[in-house]
Amino acid sequence: MALLDVRSLTTSFHLRSGIVRAAQSIDLSLERGETLGIVGESGSGKSVTCYSIMGLIPQPPGRIESGEVHFDGQDLLKLSDEEMRQIRGNKISMIFQDPMTSLNPYLRISTQLTEAIRVHGDVDEKEALNRAITALEEVGIPDAPKRVQSYPHEFSGGMRQRVMIAMALINDPDLLIADEPTTALDVTVQARVLDIIKDRQERLGTAVILVTHDLGVVAGTCDRVQVMYAGQVVESGDTDQIFYDPKHAYTRSLQKAIPSLKAKDEVLYTIAGTPPDLSKSVAGCAFYPRCPFPKVKEPEGPVPELVELPDGHCLRECGYCDRSQPIEEVLAQDVEEDVQ
Repeated sequence: MALLDVRSLTTSFHLRSGIVRAAQSIDLSLERGETLGIVGESGSGKSVTCYSIMGLIPQPPGRIESGEVHFDGQDLLKLSDEEMRQIRGNKISMIFQDPMTSLNPYLRISTQLTEAIRVHGDVDEKEALNRAITALEEVGIPDAPKRVQSYPHEFSGGMRQRVMIAMALINDPDLLIADEPTTALDVTVQARVLDIIKDRQERLGTAVILVTHDLGVVAGTCDRVQVMYAGQVVESGDTDQIFYDPKHAYTRSLQKAIPSLKAKDEVLYTIAGTPPDLSKSVAGCAFYPRCPFPKVKEPEGPVPELVELPDGHCLRECGYCDRSQPIEEVLAQDVEEDVQ
């Protein structure tokens, strides 16, 4: 049985301006020791999906409309607030995207780290402090015995992010949800942090959900990948399938937009247009207005379903565009038009 099994998870935000359908019918599963990458543009529903799993959606205005989130045999959506508090930070931990708003500015780092330990275990203050210092050393905080007594404002953005990573890992969770964990880190520290997470997986069987914009990180660390757009999963598969045999036009466009070591005068490809307004219903394919393929007819009817192919590759495909031309040629034409 999978450690985490999410089925038809749908989360919306009921605002005065309308209902924002932030995550729609999300399915995902995760085994112990496995890493799942979730990629997509900002606003595609990646973080909302993770917050829904953690039970951190503010209600109101948020509302989990439907679905099931089975973790280690329990449906998290049916647990009480107290039961979820026993799981969060212990069995499931999350590295949040913005460390400045996640750390309490009035409390020392030592207080915040030791609290995470003592809330979930019978540990005295001295042992908790020693574990906190060790956790900071593991993520590369210099002079950890001294710096553990600092306040968040005394750290740089990158060091605050490392504190958040230490806090998430300090109780050896079964599931780690990492929301852009390496955004504020330089390349050297980024590699070290990813190595720490990988080591935890090998020693403890920790499962990881990695939310990121960095497709390079995904390629080097993830076993499987889900691509999200407009609150939906549009493609999923193992890492090799997504990177070497992508099917959806959005996935191919994301890969084309990755900067590479090419000639300085070469134009960087960008996806035309902007993501749709999720407070408005979408007919047919949500990516249709931005799709680089030639349009053959206007989209209509319900959103296409996510279909599993014989090789396990899953795809939400539509029939509103002409796919007869190789996408490499189509994307190259887009770049030429941008230049002109």
